[in-house]
Amino acid sequence: MATARSDSPSSLPDPPADGRRLRRDRNRDAVVRALLGLYNEGNLNPSTEEIAARSGVSARSLFRYFDDTDDLSAAAIAQQQDDVRHLVAVDATPDQPLADRIAVLVRQRGELFEAIESVATVSRLRAPFQLVVADKLTEGRSFLRKQVATLFAPELAAMPEAVAAARLSAADVTTSFEAWRLLRDDQRLTRQKAAAATTEALTALFTAPAQEPTR
Repeated sequence: MATARSDSPSSLPDPPADGRRLRRDRNRDAVVRALLGLYNEGNLNPSTEEIAARSGVSARSLFRYFDDTDDLSAAAIAQQQDDVRHLVAVDATPDQPLADRIAVLVRQRGELFEAIESVATVSRLRAPFQLVVADKLTEGRSFLRKQVATLFAPELAAMPEAVAAARLSAADVTTSFEAWRLLRDDQRLTRQKAAAATTEALTALFTAPAQEPTR
């Protein structure tokens, strides 16, 4: 019986990893993580030197891994989205009691928005100047709006179309990052009080009589 040749593809050892590529990936990740760390410390516009010092990559070498500062910012925002993906899901279904759904959504949004505070602020500052960041923001906002529409579908379906559209828009704004930061920063509410205010607003929206909006 013939035996397999020792130099056949199946018997050859795997080729060694490309050391330069692995080093490039490690350095790129170190730069992104350094930038995220600076953002989280409140430095929303760090210098190249600050990023280099934090990452351990020389300032001169920094943009061997990124096209420019916009590319680096976009990479950091994308990494943050991956890091908080587990906070995006809403662990509730439309058939649960309204109060339970509201409680779950408010808790989820509070945890998500606290986790992404710095990077979400940066993304909103850069969106007017970076199309890729603006597109990501639009995509994220659309996703969060669909979550609200799905979670409160029973209440919305029981309303006249114009009323449902208005209530959905109001609920979307009420549960947005911008509204949460307004409560936390401008009104200086604790997380608990911000959550209570959001809960009160959502409860009112989905239990108030469904009257047609005036023109």
